[in-house]
Amino acid sequence: MTVQNTRLGMMLMVLTVFVFAVQDGFSRYLAGGYSVFMIVMVRYWVFAGFVTVQAVMTGNLRSVVRTRHPWLQIARSVLLITEICVMVYAYNRIGLINTHAIFAVCPLLVAGLAMPILGEKVGWRRWVAIIIGMVGVGIILQPDDGVFSVDSLLPLASAFMFALYSLLTRLATRDEPAFVSFFWSGIIGCVLMTVIGLPYLTAMPPFDLLMIGVYSFLALFGHYLLIRSYSMAEASALQPFAYLQIVFVTVIAIVVFDEVLHMNVVIGGGIVILAGLFTVIRSRQKNQGKAMRVSQR
Repeated sequence: MTVQNTRLGMMLMVLTVFVFAVQDGFSRYLAGGYSVFMIVMVRYWVFAGFVTVQAVMTGNLRSVVRTRHPWLQIARSVLLITEICVMVYAYNRIGLINTHAIFAVCPLLVAGLAMPILGEKVGWRRWVAIIIGMVGVGIILQPDDGVFSVDSLLPLASAFMFALYSLLTRLATRDEPAFVSFFWSGIIGCVLMTVIGLPYLTAMPPFDLLMIGVYSFLALFGHYLLIRSYSMAEASALQPFAYLQIVFVTVIAIVVFDEVLHMNVVIGGGIVILAGLFTVIRSRQKNQGKAMRVSQR
């Protein structure tokens, strides 16, 4: 039964990253003609509506959404909306391929920041992997192939913010249900993005209204699939499949947006992905070792 659930979780993770890749394609299209703030604002309207309906359907709204960490929820929500805005802006500035190749360093940043934020021990092997991953980012940012610009630092900043957001989410969910954090991400993000995005609200032709509607649905559907996949299997078993998003994004970028895949991006991105996979495998081995020691007591 466990193996069957794990396989289903892996299949759902592959579908999840495919949906996220398609969503990124819509982001790239919309950011070419409209304000990033407006795009993300509409996305959060749909997000907030969804979590509100879910909360109301429980029949006990107050207990479902009460949080012990209001300031932590605000901090992580601000990080998430900033990360999304920066990422969508980067798609338009340097393209999907370059953005995702650099953003792939995120799991390494999570591993590095886990020690000061969560108090987790990070061994020397994972520190070496983090350093090697940053070397890979440096190769991607090489000025010789015309990839480097100040805009190339945007996905690096986005990766740092998402890593910090992920760790703060772990902190928030240590002593309260995950839905509480999911709910407050939607509500706080909706309020803040409405304040920021309303001045940039512009009329859209029917086709683009359809595009932003599909984009918002994909963002929501992707997160639903992500939650479902993590409910089926351990995160360490699913994380390697998350890197398939780079493959899907690259195909979409080349076929739809005529982007070019530079060799330094292939080499640097490969180094970053391999380093990230090592940290995932190493973390899984350590967790399994701890579980065995506990069971032997």
